[in-house]
Amino acid sequence: MRRILILVPMLSLAAVGALVAWRPDLREAALRPLAAWLVPGPEDRVLRLYGEIDVREAYPAFNVSGRIAQLDKEEGDRVEAGEPIGQLEDDEFRAREAAARAALEAARARLAELEAGSRPQEVARARAEVARLEALVRHAGLEVDRLERLVLSRAAPQAELDAARSRRDALLAELEAARQTLSLFEEGPRREQLAAQRAEVARAEAELAAATKQLADTRLVSRVRGAITGRLQEPGNVVLAQTPIYAIALETPVFARVWAPEPALGWLREGLAAEIVTDSGARVPARIGYISPVAEFTPKTVQTEELRTSLVYEVRVYADSPNDLRQGMPVTVEILRPAREPAGR
Repeated sequence: MRRILILVPMLSLAAVGALVAWRPDLREAALRPLAAWLVPGPEDRVLRLYGEIDVREAYPAFNVSGRIAQLDKEEGDRVEAGEPIGQLEDDEFRAREAAARAALEAARARLAELEAGSRPQEVARARAEVARLEALVRHAGLEVDRLERLVLSRAAPQAELDAARSRRDALLAELEAARQTLSLFEEGPRREQLAAQRAEVARAEAELAAATKQLADTRLVSRVRGAITGRLQEPGNVVLAQTPIYAIALETPVFARVWAPEPALGWLREGLAAEIVTDSGARVPARIGYISPVAEFTPKTVQTEELRTSLVYEVRVYADSPNDLRQGMPVTVEILRPAREPAGR
């Protein structure tokens, strides 16, 4: 059997040689397929894979809940990164910001008052109050001394002396309170009061920042560049935070999602050059960017050789200049298999 397998190609070569010798005009036509069989050309090394164009999508949404006031884009419109594309009703958010700003101003004013300490007029008034009460206490003390002498001589009743003593003791209490007030004015606020008020100012600043951020979030701004493929809400709708408003197809990257047979995985590599061919004949340079590590379906536990070669793997081929490619467009991807180096090199 082995001899027969060896003789078949030898007889074929002999037949081709005899035909060329008999008909020289057929030499080129007869030798062309033989040369292609012995030395495969570039066309024989082209792997063609089939699939469609795919793009990544973004779904912008408001960060706060509210009623939609306006939407600036329609399906098919282009959008740039940083471009405003929608607005919520913001009256309530503006009122919250104004209230937070007023609270912050009041807290800052109170802190400034504590840091400045007592005014000179307040200290002077407290000292004058202490001096007035000291004079009243001295007069009350003299009155008590006079009545004590009169009571000893039985010239005044005891009740009058008791009343004078009560007035003196009350004045002494008022004097002590006035002295404490003067001490507070002279020393100024305690460190604990200052620390508490500074914390109040920080809290008011945080509340204002949050209110300002929420007001800014009533404006929807695109963070990507691409085309509007879906307008998912309309003005007047009440939406919760993080509810998608648009669907945006990103301008880049654009890639062809195709499927490669299992035998091709022996030489397919990320970064390998390729071409995306459309039905209109446009050819777009591209490169392989991703090869799936798993098959598209779950194989059986035991596989024959034929079944193993029928498995396919997802391959993403990224276009270098995707201007002529649209999402969902059917395409063919052509990949030139690298030529094998001669044996022994």
